[in-house]
Amino acid sequence: MDRIATVVVIGAGQAGLSAAFHLRRRGFTSALEPATPDARTFVVLDANPAPGGAWQHRWESLRMATVNGIFDLPGLPKPPIDDTDASRDAVPAYFAAYEREFGFPILRPVSVDAVRRADDDPAGDLLVETDREGTWRTRAVINATGTWTSPRLPAYPGADTFRGRQLHTRDYVSADEFDGQRVAIVGGGISAVQQLEEISRVAQTFWFTRREPVFLEGDFLPETSGRDTIAKVTADVEAGRLAGSVVSYTGLIWTDYALAARDRGALARRPMFTAIEPTGVREADGSFTEVDAILWATGFTAALEHLDPLDLRGPLGGIQLEGTRVVAEPRVHLIGFGPSQSTIGANRAGREAVATLVKTVLAADTA
Repeated sequence: MDRIATVVVIGAGQAGLSAAFHLRRRGFTSALEPATPDARTFVVLDANPAPGGAWQHRWESLRMATVNGIFDLPGLPKPPIDDTDASRDAVPAYFAAYEREFGFPILRPVSVDAVRRADDDPAGDLLVETDREGTWRTRAVINATGTWTSPRLPAYPGADTFRGRQLHTRDYVSADEFDGQRVAIVGGGISAVQQLEEISRVAQTFWFTRREPVFLEGDFLPETSGRDTIAKVTADVEAGRLAGSVVSYTGLIWTDYALAARDRGALARRPMFTAIEPTGVREADGSFTEVDAILWATGFTAALEHLDPLDLRGPLGGIQLEGTRVVAEPRVHLIGFGPSQSTIGANRAGREAVATLVKTVLAADTA
């Protein structure tokens, strides 16, 4: 028998917790407790084993001083956090305290395998199929699954012949594991530069990118640059185009770690290699460079495979949104996605998704 919730939130990172707060604020109660037939209920399904979203999986050397600002969750300011604290410890501790404060109905670890339409009625229910909590029947889904579980790994000729180690950013722990090695680092984003700076202290590094990285001169001003970036990403998702990485819109910033890498000569970018061979890579000019490891700091894509049965993607390859609402399926909202990937954006998206659902899908139920 299907379990019932008026709204199912998928994911309990910053965006998912924001949605849970605003659902609770609007009178939604726990779908895990007995409720009257007319009650509006919600549940949060989180694939992680503990609070903290993707932050609990960040590499151990990533300190709060080098992460982008963590915006307060609604209703509970974060406590003072030392810049030297590991982000994988500090942020999950804050999220755990937040969950305790508000007592949200969160089930974990629960993975969502698929979201389907219960029938052909466009105003009907959705079915959320999970790996260990059965199927939830719901009026609406707020999806907040982020990107961490969907790493982008380019296919490269010869990759399967390489005898050394290949890993992605999500597998990186610390520079110590590369001590004394020759390491190819692939990618032109923030994580690539951070990891390049760290690893270049203990190993010989070779930095490969598809395009010449663009570093911004001067300071990044959130009031202007942030608004411009959000406007560009919003234009893409509203048109149904695939949104790019943050760096593709903003360029790189001369942070302390970027300057340190530059001063050590580690920011010597090479054009992308053409093939991988058993002991190294074949460079664009035909020369061969021997390496012990390849770190793919090539970013992530939105983790949305469970939504594939709904056929949400348009002809341009992206999922078209109006605000947070999916144009092709108004019962589904995407938050922490596209223009709301930042922590402040995730907060606002959680609020917007709940407000829109109350005014549209759920309002129709009582009309």
